[in-house]
This record gives sequence, structure tokens and C-alpha cells, in this order.
Amino acid sequence: QLSREIAWLYFELFRGLLGPAPPLRLRWAEAEAACASAEELERERSKLSVDTLQFLLFLYVQQLHKVSLRRSLLGDEWPSPRTKSPSLTGKSAGGNKNWNDQEHLAFVQSHLLDMLELLLEPEQLSASSHSSCSSLVSYEAVCALSFLLEGTHSNSRTVWPLHELALRQPCQGHNGYSKVAQAFSLPKLESWLRSSLTANPLGMTVCLKAGKKLAWAQQVEGTTRRAKIACSARVVPEVSPMVIMSQVYRQTLAKSSDTLVGAHVRIHRCNESFIYLLSPLRSVTIEKCRNSTFVLGPVETSVHVQSCDNIKVIVVCHRLSLSSTTGCTFHTLTPTQPLILSGNQAVSFAPFHTHYPMLEDHMAQVGLATLPNYWDSPMLVCGDSGDTSVFRLLPPSDFYTFVIPFEMEGDTVETPGGLPQEYQEVLRQREQKVQVWQRMVKEAGLSRDQRKQFQTLVENKFYEWLVQTGNWQQLDSLVPPAMGCKQATG
Repeated sequence: QLSREIAWLYFELFRGLLGPAPPLRLRWAEAEAACASAEELERERSKLSVDTLQFLLFLYVQQLHKVSLRRSLLGDEWPSPRTKSPSLTGKSAGGNKNWNDQEHLAFVQSHLLDMLELLLEPEQLSASSHSSCSSLVSYEAVCALSFLLEGTHSNSRTVWPLHELALRQPCQGHNGYSKVAQAFSLPKLESWLRSSLTANPLGMTVCLKAGKKLAWAQQVEGTTRRAKIACSARVVPEVSPMVIMSQVYRQTLAKSSDTLVGAHVRIHRCNESFIYLLSPLRSVTIEKCRNSTFVLGPVETSVHVQSCDNIKVIVVCHRLSLSSTTGCTFHTLTPTQPLILSGNQAVSFAPFHTHYPMLEDHMAQVGLATLPNYWDSPMLVCGDSGDTSVFRLLPPSDFYTFVIPFEMEGDTVETPGGLPQEYQEVLRQREQKVQVWQRMVKEAGLSRDQRKQFQTLVENKFYEWLVQTGNWQQLDSLVPPAMGCKQATG
């Protein structure tokens, strides 16, 4: 039996997957932030609802993960038409079936009858709770199946939800639809679906094989690694694009691009890099990356980080989840509790601490507000649920603001929502020390030669610090300002 917290988590995950319109998301955030007690919050939550049949399907398809229902909390959007697939080599990505289009197809084919029976009205079931050759599937049930299935016919480029496709004239003759009963013959509907099902033609597998290659990264001399960046073609306007980035090595890459707007982004095997994706995104997966910093535009649904070491993620997102990470830091603004799944070590959570000119506009586009903000209230899920030692809140003494080094048009000039008081106080104290230092230098009465010598000494110390901290690499990989603006907006 699921606990109250996990049950709410599944409900919230499903509701977020369907994606209420941004204005509704903002209205819910305002109502939740205004709650002064747990009782008030519970009353607000009780006003929410989802489609029962679709929710049943959502829970059922979690069997894709044989080990546990909670494996579904990986954060990737499946079930949904915008699926992920295998690793870039075509092999299984660490056993994660969420990314595998062929796994999705095989699962639906194997469990199709069970799912149809799950959606039947009670009177359509036999005494043994199974269907018969005379069972009818209601139109509402087929509408629920549209949560999992969509398609086209006759080589059309228009994609229809299943319930709309099933009523189109070329299809009605095959799926047993009765206008009188406004229902479908279960045997005929099942047969039609089985004969028509294919893997997602707009998923990651196709993106890797036939997607548009993007020249966003450079080949680093002296390495055999070649960065691979591709996006799915926007051949169907209703389907969110997919962007895949792999093996970006020792580079600073910055983009604010129409290609990224509303995209599902997968970042794979990047190392010693600084990646800025400054556009509103649909979802992000970061997998098998090391020693890198990722600055992301607002993410409408989820950011999932898996099998990463020593990375920093800076993001405003609806949901953050992580599994099998070591030594990673997350600067987040999020209206939901970050999910700590199994296999994590030395995780640090910190407040969101940066901005770029279009940030607040992008947040509004995806329905994310500054309150509520649960960056400091992670939820431990799965095997580590009792081990709070796997994470910490970043001590204020270790906190520094982050500057995005690119010029853009826009109105945002400070971190949305500000900083918690204890972190703001540390910054104020540091600023005071800088002012005292500057006053001491000014009042020291140094000669011109002494000032020059002193400046050289300070610059040398600063250079040593850049090298020791690894920040020199980031500065060295930044292109000149004119080209930098072009890179950030192209």
C-alpha cells in the first residue's frame, strides 16, 4: 500500500505530465503558496482532479519497470507521445526502459488486452472479470487510450489522438465502431490496434538516425571524441521537438534558440564542459556526465539527472529527480520536492542564484512562479528513504552567485524570488570586505610604480586561483563578445 505522500506524488506526476496550461499552473502555484497550514493545503489539493481512466492507465504502465512502481519516478515523459529511446550507441542505456521506443512498443503489444479490459464498464466483463467476444469498449475508454497512443493514416503528416483517428472514415471499418452504441467491438478494436501499432516515428531512435545535425559544438584538438548534437525535424507541429547532445568535451556551449523552445532535451556523456540552454524547455535528462555545469532555461515538466559525477545543475523547473549521482550540486527553484531516488551520494541542494534577461518571460511561458519553492525540502524515495546523509543543504559559507556571461534582450535584472536571508547575508558580508579592501588600497598612498607592482601581484594571484579552481577553462573557452552574442542567440 502506498503512503499518503507517495500517492500524492503519483497524482501530481500524472497531472504535471498532462500539462495544465501555464495560466492554470500559475494560479495553482499562487493558491498553494497562500496556504498557511497543512489543512489549508489539503483543502486546495482536494479541488484538483484528473481523468480516472487515464490515471488508471498511467499506473498500469508503470509495470514497464518490473522491479517497483517507484522506478516510474525517473522523471522522463513516458507514457507520452514524446518518448525517449536507447543510448547513442543503440544499446540499452543502463537498463532504463523509459528511453527505449522498442520497449514501449513491445510493452503495449504484450499488455494491450489487459489495458482494454481495465477500461471496460463492469457490465462488459464476465464473471471471471475478463472480456468476451461481445464486449464493447466505450468511446470514453478510447479517449483515455489517447493518453498513450496517437497516429496518422494514408501517409498524412497530421497526427491525431487515438479517439479522433478511430472515428475517421478509413478506420471505422476496421475497428468495429458502432454509431448506434457509440462504442467499439473489443475484438475488432484490439485487432485493428495490433495491426497498426509501430514504434514512435518521432522518438529518440529516429532522431539519432535521421535527425538534423546541429553544429553547436567544436571538435577539440587532441581528442578522439566527437560531439554529437541532433534535433528531430519539426515535421509535425503538434509534437514537441527533441534535442540530443552527446560527448561535448571541454567546451562552453551557449544557446537560446527556437530549436530549443518546448523541446525534450537529452544530454549524454558530456565532460568538463559548461552548457547554457537559455530557452523554455519541455523536459531535460542529463545522463552519464562528469565535471560539468549545466545552466538551463525554465523546464515545464521534469529534469532528471542519472549516473553523473561532480556536476552542477542550475535550473527553474517543475520537478527535479536524481538517481545514482555522486558529488553533484543543484541550484533550483521548484514548486515540488526534489526526488532523491536510489544510489546517490554527497548531493548538495542550494537556492537558485542567477538570472538572464529573458528568464521571467520564459518562466511565464511554462507556468512556473517564484512561490512555492521547495528547493530545500527533498523527498527520499526507494531504498535510501531513511538515509538523510545522502544529501545536504549547501552551507551559506560555500555559496556564491553565478553570472551568465552572455548578453541578451529582456527585462530580468535579478534572481527571481531573491535569495534566502542567510545566503543574502553572506553575500552582504563579502561585499563589505571588498569595500574595506578597496578603501585600504585607496588610502595606502602608493606611488605609480607601487600601484603597478601591486596590480601585477593581484593579477598573478587571481590567475593562480582561476587555474586551481578550474575556472580558467571556462574563461578560456568563451569566445569574444561579438561572437558570444551570436552563439547565445543563434
